Amino acid sequence: MPQYGVEPTPPPPPIPLAHEPYAVGPSKGAPSLPRPALPGTVIVRETADEVIDAAAIDILFQAAACVRTFGDFHLALSGGSTPEPLYRRLMYDPALRGLPWEKTHLWIVDERRVPFDDERSNFGMIRDTIVLHAGIPASQVHPMEALEPDADARYERTLRETLEWREKGHDRLDCVLLGIGEDGHTASLFPRSPALVSAPEDRLVLLNDGPHVTPPPRVTMTLRLINASRFVGVLALGGKKRRALTRVVEAREPVFDLPILGVRPLAGELRWYLDAAASPPTSAAAR
Repeated sequence: MPQYGVEPTPPPPPIPLAHEPYAVGPSKGAPSLPRPALPGTVIVRETADEVIDAAAIDILFQAAACVRTFGDFHLALSGGSTPEPLYRRLMYDPALRGLPWEKTHLWIVDERRVPFDDERSNFGMIRDTIVLHAGIPASQVHPMEALEPDADARYERTLRETLEWREKGHDRLDCVLLGIGEDGHTASLFPRSPALVSAPEDRLVLLNDGPHVTPPPRVTMTLRLINASRFVGVLALGGKKRRALTRVVEAREPVFDLPILGVRPLAGELRWYLDAAASPPTSAAAR
């Protein structure tokens, strides 16, 4: 079975991404603003549109490198309103037409336990924005069947069975796109929630419910799976995210209270994509 980056056989180093500037389209040549001292690499641009350009071109380079090396690309996407403009950009920007969708496996980071036609469904949004237009083979689209009582076990089994076709050490997700909530949660890993506090160490996907979970109940990838990935991007846009990011810079709280702090890829890259509104003040920036 896949090792997912767990010792004693750590995965090889991540495939390199594009060098700065990471811009396509209207933000070509956009300057990088002062970067807060977040763990990993930080990309800061003035506007949300420029940030989306940067994230999109990194996905393109990562996809091309993985297909060239492994023959396929495993991409895990989050839902919500923040990444939706990025997903639309992937569909219409001529500079991104090289994305190898026909060789891409599309995974869902987390899901609400609602039908796919519910407006709260993450897969529903991703399906309507990407799946129906990208030409991904149906067998390579992996929604979470969140209403099933064993939705977490089913999804974990599908992940293991699909990724184990790769050689040991490469059997992991290639690119995971996350967001950050105002409370510091990421995926559906909420502060003090069961999937964070009492998660078995070997689990890749878990159900998450209870008083610390914003309703409805969720199915979510765990930190173990996320941190075994080749590349993890965190997209944060708008002033409402600034306080949470400042807390990450200060790093004075346990992961149980600030789940995004638990995102630390073991043998991959962590990259933050921020606009000026979301970026913490320059007093918290790296020198």
